[in-house]
Amino acid sequence: MSAAKAKRREKKMKSQPASVQYPSSPPEERRAENGGGGDGRHVTGDQSDSHPSRKREQTLPVRHGWVRGHQKDGGGYDTEMPNHITAGAFARARAAEVKAMLVAATNTTANMFQALPKHMRRRAMSHNTKRLPRRLRNVANWMRERSLQAGSKRRKRKKKKQLVKSKSRKARRRHGNLLLEFNRRQRKNIWLETHIWHAKRFHMVKKWGYCLGVRPTYKCYRPCYRAMSSHCLLQDLSYYCCIELKGEEDKLLAALTQLTCKEAGPTFAAAMFLSGARQGSVTVYRAGRYPADPLGPVTFLWRPQTPGLINRQLWIWAHPALKQDLLLELQSVCQCSEAVAPPVEPEVLGAEADPAPQPEPNPDNELKAGAKRKRRCKDAGEPPAKRILGDGTRLPTSPVTWRSSSTGLVINDLTMEIIRYRLIGPQSHSVLAETLEAATVCDELKSSPLWWPEHCKDQSNMKLHQQQTNVFNVLKDIYSTGELPPGTVLGLTVDDPRLTLPRQRVKAAPCVNQDQVGDEKRNQLMLQGVPLQCCQSFLWERSVRENVTDNKISEQELNRMKSELLVPGSRLGPGPQQGRVPVLLVHQPGKQVGDELGSWGAGWDLLLPKGWGMAFWVPLVYRGVRVAGLHMSLKHSQNKAAPHFPHDYPDCPAGSRFEEEQEAEFLDKFRRRPPAKRTNYIKHGCLAPFRCPWQQLAEEWELLATDGGAERKGDGQTQMTRKSHEVIEEVTSQQKVAAASPPSRFIVLRNRKSLRLLSSWCRPQTCRGQRQGRGAAAALPLSDSAVTSFNATHKMSMVWVRLTLLSKGKPEAHAMVCAPTAEDLKLFGKSPESCGPQEPPHKDHYKSRIKSKKKSSKTATPSQVPDDPTTSTDPHLPSDLILGLWPDPLPSVASHCSRVTLGWVTQGDFSLSVGRGEALGFVSVSGLLHTLLKQPPEVRGTLLLRNPTSLHYRFVRLNIDV
Repeated sequence: MSAAKAKRREKKMKSQPASVQYPSSPPEERRAENGGGGDGRHVTGDQSDSHPSRKREQTLPVRHGWVRGHQKDGGGYDTEMPNHITAGAFARARAAEVKAMLVAATNTTANMFQALPKHMRRRAMSHNTKRLPRRLRNVANWMRERSLQAGSKRRKRKKKKQLVKSKSRKARRRHGNLLLEFNRRQRKNIWLETHIWHAKRFHMVKKWGYCLGVRPTYKCYRPCYRAMSSHCLLQDLSYYCCIELKGEEDKLLAALTQLTCKEAGPTFAAAMFLSGARQGSVTVYRAGRYPADPLGPVTFLWRPQTPGLINRQLWIWAHPALKQDLLLELQSVCQCSEAVAPPVEPEVLGAEADPAPQPEPNPDNELKAGAKRKRRCKDAGEPPAKRILGDGTRLPTSPVTWRSSSTGLVINDLTMEIIRYRLIGPQSHSVLAETLEAATVCDELKSSPLWWPEHCKDQSNMKLHQQQTNVFNVLKDIYSTGELPPGTVLGLTVDDPRLTLPRQRVKAAPCVNQDQVGDEKRNQLMLQGVPLQCCQSFLWERSVRENVTDNKISEQELNRMKSELLVPGSRLGPGPQQGRVPVLLVHQPGKQVGDELGSWGAGWDLLLPKGWGMAFWVPLVYRGVRVAGLHMSLKHSQNKAAPHFPHDYPDCPAGSRFEEEQEAEFLDKFRRRPPAKRTNYIKHGCLAPFRCPWQQLAEEWELLATDGGAERKGDGQTQMTRKSHEVIEEVTSQQKVAAASPPSRFIVLRNRKSLRLLSSWCRPQTCRGQRQGRGAAAALPLSDSAVTSFNATHKMSMVWVRLTLLSKGKPEAHAMVCAPTAEDLKLFGKSPESCGPQEPPHKDHYKSRIKSKKKSSKTATPSQVPDDPTTSTDPHLPSDLILGLWPDPLPSVASHCSRVTLGWVTQGDFSLSVGRGEALGFVSVSGLLHTLLKQPPEVRGTLLLRNPTSLHYRFVRLNIDV
């Protein structure tokens, strides 16, 4: 019986005597009792067992409590009359019913109006209790007060929700009310400055404390790819976090050296980055923990050395999922534990804001009938300006500055202080050249609150500005963005781009001048990059950034100035009252690894002070660029064969959290589908379709390689034989014995020298068009001794690989990368474009148990059915079992299928740049070396790939791009 029915029954039987109750016994027992009659009520007597032959078989489920209406199994009300009754008991039961009915009819507390005769009942009595007789007024007043109290409680709960809706649309659309509403909606997830523009055109998602656009609402996957390949693609990366470090150069390098290692590539101390002429990128680790415990990738930019200043300034850009881990590590190595409290701005009330007395109203200035009413005081009655403290990665009251009294280093959190736009494509420089114009010189002699007029009084500043303008003009003549040195930085001061906004959208095109002087400057720029003195920018100065943000001309004022022009529609020229904006142009290199599609996806990053986001965004859109979101950022990394953070960093804390969230999302989507429409991954031999158990795979291959199980395992790759199971059981037992010392966590191989050596081993000898190895890597051949020493150096390691399908097919995420058998390689030698072998279907041992459990739960009584339907009394049956999925703990992931598993795919799709399917993922170093030793030299590097929803293996070519 449901809770609602039980309450109704309890209320109905509240005034009934004990002899008038609905019995809880089954219907067949009620028919044997002689006091009920046709209504099925219980009458006491001694004839309950007089007709045992009429009892039904106890096969139907037992009902408890009150059963009302027709039942499917024939239960419910009795249709047969009893043979005889006991007169005394029957009369007492009916008398009790009559008494209860009279008590209920004469009870006036429930409804006083029913106590009145019909001719005295009025509808107005519910509003005016004086219309009732005096004997009923007290009860009516009490009931009215109780109803008012209950209504006030409900109104208080709905008051907050209806506060905004209660206003008219005209009131809600006022500028001040809109800002207040926008601030309220940003309490949990911060908006970027381009949020409203994106929200009208994109599917939005709440991630990492921000509201970000995922993909446009219209179909534009191929147009976005064409924009990246031939024109320009625009993205808003302002959600990336900027951390500023200040201090002496030696102390900064001593602290930052603990987070990096030269074996993984150039670090913060590299000469080309330390000068400030190039932007660098590096993977940071916890202090002194390389190669274990990585945090994630960051990009950094040093401020060029300023004459007369000893301290250096460094900007580190990190993903918001990485920021908190990185900030704690920086505070530790820099010893910056002294937090500087942020300044508290007191709230100024309306009476305190303008203490001057208000002038008396002038009768001559009274508004005429029909005239519009305007505000006489600009600040009177206006809501506070839009000001959001904090960002999506920290609380509004948390500090943003930390100092060190011992080292003198300072850490500033500049998140949401600097806007970052990314332009991807070969014509990104053409879009910037048409959008930006170098700032004009201001000759105003009067003192101005703007920073540019004061800056123009210094001749050295004007000389530097002229040099930067010349370099920017040479940049316009470059044919492709990929021709420039990677990471080039150019500082510039530009006019307000809203002044040069075209009337219609135009597509920016390159403008190459064919003259000898221009060719020499262009060649010098492409070979040597931007001169060091031109890398300076006033964007580094906090005072300049605040001045530019505070003195920005509003759209309303700019439109008013345009309306006052003598020639309507003419362009408004830059004046002294209009601000100049310092910007930084940072070159983003394209594809830098591999031998194919060199410099694909190169572009520029545009860095601006906050408050100028839409002022630059709309002019860039009017130059014919395509706008993309998070989805195209992932595809951009995939086409460059570069790992994307946090998707492709499973050894980092942010990558682990992302995998857990992704598994929960995929599992929830899987559960929402009907069981008959789900894919049975157990029959497909897929142990983990929604995640990649990297740790288990690394441990299994490490134990197989250490204990000599790899050789025994290699002989049984054709099918899952009993011998292979014995090997895995032996390894598992050894692992349980060694459980006293916990196993080390797997790591991703990032040593450049080792990656070059491993890349040369993966290439077949007959392959043409491949770059040969250099240095000692090319002189060391693949052998058992070389593999043994390599495994000893890099234990529990995974390596990032690129897999290219040799036939048709589209790889998917979490696809299995397997080692081919000797028969598979023979099939590949006969027909390289063959589809590949098939995986025999697996048997689902849990399906019959789930069905039997469901069947038993249907036939069991309610007292025997457990509260949780997923639980089972079978000790061998896991409690969290889902039809089609393997329960935890998983069996051996390396030897579960007929082909040995080496790794998994993290991202895969049909690549438009290559024209066939490509996948990116990780494979075990030990398993890969064991597979390469068993393969002939002419087919070395050939593996198999199988999607989680398929039994078909595809031949793929493995590449390790360095």
